[in-house]
Amino acid sequence: MSNPLLEPIHGVSLQDYSTITAKIASGLDVKEICKALGIEPAIFEEASAIWVTRMQEDSTWEVTTLFGKYFGEADQHPKLSGLQAEVSEEGKANLENMRTDRYFYEELNGARQSAYEYGIDGAQWIQDNFGINLGDFQSVAMQWMPSESVDDYETIKHYLDYREQKQKEYAVKFAEEQGGNVADDVEF
Repeated sequence: MSNPLLEPIHGVSLQDYSTITAKIASGLDVKEICKALGIEPAIFEEASAIWVTRMQEDSTWEVTTLFGKYFGEADQHPKLSGLQAEVSEEGKANLENMRTDRYFYEELNGARQSAYEYGIDGAQWIQDNFGINLGDFQSVAMQWMPSESVDDYETIKHYLDYREQKQKEYAVKFAEEQGGNVADDVEF
């Protein structure tokens, strides 16, 4: 390895750290994950703090870029791939749809953002309404990210416009559920 910032910390590689983070985000217990990896949770906690510091110090973005890559490939980790959060059949179907249908992915992205804007935990709303946990959602987001670096401007703009349209549609829904927006009754 040419970059010393990529050296394992207490035996925890960047791939291990990224995968553990993804598994925690999917709802798995850190103790269960650490046991499968053969480390103590205290080792992970210290390694985690140091990995975060390394990402902050890395002016080349190599550590952060690889973190995202490994996070998106968490199900391919040699020791942790078998650890899976419980996902309903509906959640599995929606997750597969998100992986294969860019429009569905963008719609849920817009819905999640709109939920946050209305004071709702967007990640939890996606989990409750579509059965997709945050870790799986972010894994799919990482899948779509590389295409943005190779897609042309018009393609990127097309999907962002679609996401924004969906975000506005969900904003109407959330506003109605909350009894309208604060200024809805103000006339000028």
